[in-house]
Amino acid sequence: MTENFDRAPGAGRARIKPRSPGLADVGDGDGDATSGFNQREPLRQPRTSPPLTENNPNNSEAIGGESRSPSKPHQFIHNHSTPASKVKSVDSLVNTSILSANAPEFYPASFSPYEESVSEDGSDGYYTEMTLAELVEEFLSYLNSSPGSFEMDIEHMVNMLNSWVTTEETLQELVELIYTQSTAIPNFSYTGARLCNFLSHNLLLSPASGNFRQLLLKRCRTEYEQRDVAVRGDQETQKKFQAYVLFLGELYLRLEVRSAKGPPSRAEILLIALRELMNALFSNPVDGNLICAVKLLKLTGSVLEDAWKEKGKSDMDQLVQRIENIVLDTQCSRDVKQMLLRLVELRSSNWGRVHAAAASDATPDNDPNYFMNEPTFYTADGTPFTAADPEYSEKYQEILDREDDCFPEDCEENGNESSFNDEDEMDPEIEEAFEKFCLESERRRR
Repeated sequence: MTENFDRAPGAGRARIKPRSPGLADVGDGDGDATSGFNQREPLRQPRTSPPLTENNPNNSEAIGGESRSPSKPHQFIHNHSTPASKVKSVDSLVNTSILSANAPEFYPASFSPYEESVSEDGSDGYYTEMTLAELVEEFLSYLNSSPGSFEMDIEHMVNMLNSWVTTEETLQELVELIYTQSTAIPNFSYTGARLCNFLSHNLLLSPASGNFRQLLLKRCRTEYEQRDVAVRGDQETQKKFQAYVLFLGELYLRLEVRSAKGPPSRAEILLIALRELMNALFSNPVDGNLICAVKLLKLTGSVLEDAWKEKGKSDMDQLVQRIENIVLDTQCSRDVKQMLLRLVELRSSNWGRVHAAAASDATPDNDPNYFMNEPTFYTADGTPFTAADPEYSEKYQEILDREDDCFPEDCEENGNESSFNDEDEMDPEIEEAFEKFCLESERRRR
């Protein structure tokens, strides 16, 4: 058994190159048999590698051949034959298809294709020039969302409008746009009236037909003449008329008529119009008209009454009497009746106004703010003790006397007590409170 076992390194392990992959030549001798058992099979090709031979029959090689052409994977060509049945099915599909390469593009139903804009000169352009209506609507929408920016942006807006409004037609269009937006946008009547007042003084164009203010009043008069029909119209017509009435009230308060002879005054024609508009609202005492009248009187009641009193008229007394009759006789809702009664109460209190009396004439009876700036003290049981109490002056004087006993020396102007030594330092919070107390005491004594 040990005859063919060679312990020398590498003995019996000589490899013989096979003539064909996976096959080894077996010789006649014993050495050949041993080499046949030690021969290893070649490694298989990777699965992703191209085939070793081409499909060309001229370059085919027998399995047991002596030589092999060099393998270059990138030079091999794969010829995959297509079955005839598949070719026929593709041809028949092409022949029977209704699809066309020249068919128009498909758009969904909700898609609107882009159309290039054409400018006035006929050339294509991406943007069209903004119109006056778009400019005004954009600016009014901005003021409605940011009313606090009115003072900062109004001059810039008027400069733009002066460059746009150069003809009588554009001025008339501007008046119509501002009137429409001021009565259509909710809660915009105040800002719209301010805008109208500013434009009436700063718009440069003033044609023979009238300036901005005159054209605006003509537009308001057109709606005023339809008042008797509007208050009895349908709900939508009444809402538009009520918005117009509130805008006219704001316009009366904001619109100034300047003259060279004296200070600015309000438009007298609006005073007469508001009186007639309230009569029209009361003539059809439905809830919507009554609520509009209440809002108008809360807004302008004090100013209207002052103007009528200067002329010696009692128009406000007549309106209040009419409101009281409506509360008693009209079948309006309970909430509206409460609003009317509160309006009458507001008028009886002079529209909530308090005329400040002179300093020498002020008494607790004629000035409700007489005790406003006086300090409030608390008794031992926590009861507030103010200057309105009868014994306030005596007890307040006792408090001042106790302060003099505790702090005999006067406080300096800067609030620092001179009797304290530098070594006796107080807490900063206590010191600050003490300084305020000293200053307040000194102010009261003076």
